[in-house]
Amino acid sequence: MKNQLKTISIKRRWLAVCLVALLGLSGATRAAADSDNSSSCTKLPSHAQLKSALQTVVALGSNGGLGNDMWGTVVNRDGVVCAVVFTGADRGSQWLGSRVISAQKANTANAFSRPRGVIGFAGALSTANLFAAVQPGGSLFGLQHSNPVDAEAAYQGNAANFGQPNDPLVGEKVGGVNVFGGGLALYNPAGDFIGGLGVSGDTSCADHIIAWKVRHGLNLDNVPAGISVTGDDNIIFAPSSGLQAAFAHPNCAPVGDPKAIAEALPKTHPIGPNP
Repeated sequence: MKNQLKTISIKRRWLAVCLVALLGLSGATRAAADSDNSSSCTKLPSHAQLKSALQTVVALGSNGGLGNDMWGTVVNRDGVVCAVVFTGADRGSQWLGSRVISAQKANTANAFSRPRGVIGFAGALSTANLFAAVQPGGSLFGLQHSNPVDAEAAYQGNAANFGQPNDPLVGEKVGGVNVFGGGLALYNPAGDFIGGLGVSGDTSCADHIIAWKVRHGLNLDNVPAGISVTGDDNIIFAPSSGLQAAFAHPNCAPVGDPKAIAEALPKTHPIGPNP
């Protein structure tokens, strides 16, 4: 009996040692991956640049919507979060749920836009362009469930760091697909597709308008093509007809006049479809 108990005790110790080793290996592997991922943000706006651009647009107003403070996120072409910012006095000054939504929007615009010079549709899709297509009977129905948010990445870490340069989302692939306004693909002055921008915290129409102005201010709106009537990724308001009807978005009225504001937004700087 004593020998049996001794054998069981030894087995338990070995099991504990193996579990600790596996957990350590998993943590080291993830840390190494995060280190590799976070090094590829050099082409994108820094935390300070993104925060300044977003604060400027929010402070100037005339964006329709509720006039709320906002969250903003940029991701690189691999979907790795590079910066997360907010415009208010602290992280509680804007809807806390919009932090992850902004990252989700950035990921979506990056994931479903394409670079110039490729076969097929070489251009940008904003998150606003996806609304109609994902409704029941739409050509992309179910897309919003295809790449779920990584909950561990989304909600880990100290909340005091949310929106700071060391936000726990930075270096993570948070994933997620969002299908209303506020997410835009980013193209630099050479026309290179470098990532995505997501803005959240107001009506979805205002989110799109604010994101558009921020992208323009950063000179990352060199869009090669889009499905809107102006050949870019601007929001298309219902009712529409033809191709645009399949990618339309509801008007967020009666808050402001988002349709008029969207139509008056700065034009993108198109680069030819081929390098």
